[in-house]
Amino acid sequence: MQTGRVNPNFNLDDQGIKGLGNVYYNQMEPALIETALKRGEGSLGNGGAFLVTTGKFTGRSPKDKHVVMSDSVKDTIWWENNAEMSEAGFDALYIDMLAHMEGRDYFVQDLVGGADPKHAINVRFVTELAWHGLFIRNMMRRPDRDQLDDYLADFTVINCPSFQADPKKHNCRSETVIAMNFDRKLILIGGTEYAGENKKSVFSLLNYLLPEKGVMPMHCSANHAIGNPVDTAIFFGLSGTGKTTLSADPSRTLIGDDEHGWSDTGTFNFEGGCYAKTINLSAEAEPEIFATTEKFGTVIENMVYDEDTKELDFEDDSLTANMRCAYPLHYISNASKKAVGGHPKNIIMLTCDAFGTLPPIARLTPAQAMYHFLSGFTSKVAGTERGVTEPEPTFSTCFGAPFMPRRPEVYGNLLREKIAEHGATCWLVNTGWTGGAYGTGSRMPIRATRALLTAALDGTLTKGDFRVDENFGFDVPVSVPGVADILLDPRRTWDDAEAYDRQVAKLVAMFADNFEQYLPHIDDEVKAAAIR
Repeated sequence: MQTGRVNPNFNLDDQGIKGLGNVYYNQMEPALIETALKRGEGSLGNGGAFLVTTGKFTGRSPKDKHVVMSDSVKDTIWWENNAEMSEAGFDALYIDMLAHMEGRDYFVQDLVGGADPKHAINVRFVTELAWHGLFIRNMMRRPDRDQLDDYLADFTVINCPSFQADPKKHNCRSETVIAMNFDRKLILIGGTEYAGENKKSVFSLLNYLLPEKGVMPMHCSANHAIGNPVDTAIFFGLSGTGKTTLSADPSRTLIGDDEHGWSDTGTFNFEGGCYAKTINLSAEAEPEIFATTEKFGTVIENMVYDEDTKELDFEDDSLTANMRCAYPLHYISNASKKAVGGHPKNIIMLTCDAFGTLPPIARLTPAQAMYHFLSGFTSKVAGTERGVTEPEPTFSTCFGAPFMPRRPEVYGNLLREKIAEHGATCWLVNTGWTGGAYGTGSRMPIRATRALLTAALDGTLTKGDFRVDENFGFDVPVSVPGVADILLDPRRTWDDAEAYDRQVAKLVAMFADNFEQYLPHIDDEVKAAAIR
C-alpha cells in the first residue's frame, strides 16, 4: 500500500525502489507522531513533544562517512578528510540495502534544502523510522502541499538503521555507514539511529555543490536587525562557543542557527528548523528555546525524563551530553519567515579559548579572517576527560571540517573574496577564559561579550581606538563603553604576567604547527597574516 500526497510520476517504484511494505508519503506531524507511537518508537511528552532515544549512537559517526570515488569527483574531493568508497562497493551496498528493506514499511518526506529558490535543492528522505520522518520534516524546508504534486528530487537519502554494512563487501569502515554518491545522487545511511546524520547529509551536499555556483556554504548562525535585512550578521563557531545563544538575540531577527549560504544576493538559511543542545538549558537563560521542548512535534532526543510526569531533566547527561531538541523555525517568535538576509555586514568568528590568552574581541583583516577560518580554533578544558590536565586545543577547519567535501582553501578563498567585495567587518570573539587559563581564571562575562557584540554590530566599536596585538597581529579595541578596559588586554588580567607570556607562546606555536598543512595552498597575503 502506498498512501499520501506525492507526484504520481515520482513514487519509489519510479526510482527503482520496489518490494517494500506500506509506504507513507509526506505525512504531516500528527500522523507521524501517531504512527511512531503505535510502533513503539518513542513516547509522547508534555505539549505533544516526541521523546526518543537513539541507542548506541548519540552523535554523528564522522569516521563512517564515505564519498564514492568516480571520475567526476576524484579531483575535487578533499580525500584526506573524506573516506573513499569504490563504485563497486556502493553498488553492492545499495543492492543489499534494498534487499533488506523488502517487505518493511517506510516513510517518505519530500523536502527542500535552501531558502533561496535559485540555489535550493530538492531532497527526498526515505526513512525506516517514522520519527526520523518527523525529525527531518522539522529540520528541512517544507514545500506547500500543492507543490508535492509535481515534486522531483535532485537527491535521495535512504536511512535504514536496522541495516548493517559489511566492511569487506561494501568497502567501508564498519557496520555503520554513511555513503554519498554524487553521480547517482544517492546517500545511504545504515546502522545508526542518530537523526542528525539526515540533516548533515544535506549540508554536505550543499557544501559540495554551491561553491561551483560562487555561493559560500557556511556552518554558522545568522541574524539581522529588526526590519532591516541589510544589517545581517553571521556567527561561525564550534560547539561550546555560544553560536546559538549569541545569535538568538531578541533584539534582532533570527535567520537560522546552523547552516547558511552566501550568494550574490545575500544570506539564506539552508534549513527550516533548529537542532539545539538542551544540556543545562533553562527558561531564564534561553526562554524561547526552552519553550520549544513542550511544543507539539518537537523531537526530544536522548534526554532523561520522569516516566510518569514526562518532566525533562536538563542536567542529567547519563545518556549523553549531546542531548538535543529539533523543532521548526517558526517556533521561535523572532525568526524570519523568509529565512533570508542581506550580505553580511559583520562576520563573527567565535572561539572558546581555555588558555586565557585571547582578548574578548579583535578586528580581523580579510586575510586574517581567512587564516582564522581555516584554523577553526577552540579548546577542550581540563577535567572534561580523564588524563587531561591542561587546556587541549581543537582545530576544525572552516568551523566544520566533518561536513567539508572540498579542500578548505576553496571555502576560505570564497569567504575572503566575498568579504572584500561586500566590505564586511570581521571579528574574532573569545567566549572562553580570562584572568588565567581554565582552573585559574574565570569564564568571560556573558554581559561583557554581549556589550562588545552590540558595539560591533551597531558600528560604534569601529569608531574607537585599536592597538595591534603583538602575539596574534590583529587589532584589539583599547576602550569600549560598558566593558572594563583591563578585560581588553588579557595579559593585564593575569596575576602572573610571565605565566601569561609562557601560555601565549604555547598557543602561538600550536596555531603555527596546525597551519603548516595549508601553506602550500594559500597565497602570500594569507601567509603574511599567519600567526607565528
